This record gives sequence, C-alpha cells and structure tokens, in this order.
Amino acid sequence: MSGIIFGVNPVMEALKGRPDTVERIAIAEGVVNQRVQGELMTRAKEARVKVEVVDRERLDRMTEGESHQGVVAEVKDFEYIGLTELIKKAKASGKQPVIVLLDGIQDPHNLGAIIRSAHAFGAQGVVIMKDRAVQVTAVAVKASAGATSHCHVARVTNLSRAIEELKEAGFWSVAADPEGKDIAWNAKLTGPLAVIVGAEGGGVRKGVLGHADFKVRIPMQGQVASLNASVSTGVLLYEIARQRG
Repeated sequence: MSGIIFGVNPVMEALKGRPDTVERIAIAEGVVNQRVQGELMTRAKEARVKVEVVDRERLDRMTEGESHQGVVAEVKDFEYIGLTELIKKAKASGKQPVIVLLDGIQDPHNLGAIIRSAHAFGAQGVVIMKDRAVQVTAVAVKASAGATSHCHVARVTNLSRAIEELKEAGFWSVAADPEGKDIAWNAKLTGPLAVIVGAEGGGVRKGVLGHADFKVRIPMQGQVASLNASVSTGVLLYEIARQRG
C-alpha cells in the first residue's frame, strides 16, 4: 500500500504539514461528516490537490480492507531525512533536543503510535533502522493520527553508530531496559537526550544497549512483566517532558 495514506486525521495533517506530498484525494460518498469533508476540500483546493468523490468499495479495494474512514490520499513516497540533518534541526528547535531511536520495531501500529507520542511530547524526531524493522507505511501513518506529517523520521543502517554520532553532537543516551538500574522518574532526563527503545518482546539488543550512557526502567505493579513498546515510549517521553516543565 505504498503511495497512499488513509483516514481523516492522516490526510488532514498531510494537507496541513506536507501539502506538496499529496497528489490526489478520494472521498467516499456519504461516509465523511459534511463539515470535515468541507474542510478537506477547502485545504485541498488551497494546495491545488484534486479531490474525487467515489463509492466506498473503491476505497476498500485501495486500502485492502483497512479502516479508511472514507478518505484516501495518493501521496509521494515518504521522505526520510538523514541523521545529521535531524540533529541540526533538533538543535535549532529552540528546545532541549530529544530524539527517539527505535531498535527493530516490527509492528506498523507501534511505529505510528511512537511517532504520535514523540510529536505530542516535544521530541524533534524519530530514528528507525533501514533493515529488519518496519518502515513508515500507510498503516503506520494512520496509527500516528497524522503525526508523520509533522515529526521528522531518519533511517540508519547501524543504530550503535547512530548513538555514537549523537554523543559526539552532545547528546546523552538513555535506554529503556526492564533491568535498568534507575527508575525513570528518579533519573535526570534533561539536556540533549537520545532515547533508545527496543523491539516488541526482545527489547533493546545487548550490542546496542552497551552504547547507552545509562538505562532506566518503568516499575510494574501488575502481573504483566512489561509494557507494549509504544506505551513504554509514551510513558518515558511524558516523564522527560514533565522534568523539563
């Protein structure tokens, strides 16, 4: 499903944040709220994007049965940026920089949710691996509720090397680790920070974990031993935002 995004929020946010990437929009007749449809059409007109009203079955075929909410957009391939460029943008943001590094996330829903949390809590970007990890797909865009149109995503071939590049740029690196020495809210999480989060189930790989300056854990009180990758990222990013006021 490369080349499309779907859902009201993802398409709306693409028109707001990256209108030049939207090539065409299809809206299912009688499905979308009239007010929302009117706003979509207004923004599309401003961006000079063609809108076509079609039957719902056509969108079902385009999205292979995914929940599209009556809106599908044909878009240019997602534009990743380089890590060096992301570091420059983070430092120029006027805020204490935060960059999230993902070690082998496989589920597009988790990736989208992490990008959504990263944007919501003020991180300047997310770093993913080029290989053995999910990329920014239409499903990830939908799960991000459109945050992919506002949050930079960089791709790297070697995550350990990326951490070292961030260190050289003045970032401290903290890894989410169930066996971490410090509880997240007892650790100092201010200043330029690279947050490392592992894959579903396996967590951060040992080889990558060894490059972290320190490791923190989120204490569990229930019977379940760990949190979903996107949930634990959200909790950690919230604590970072809280400490920074």
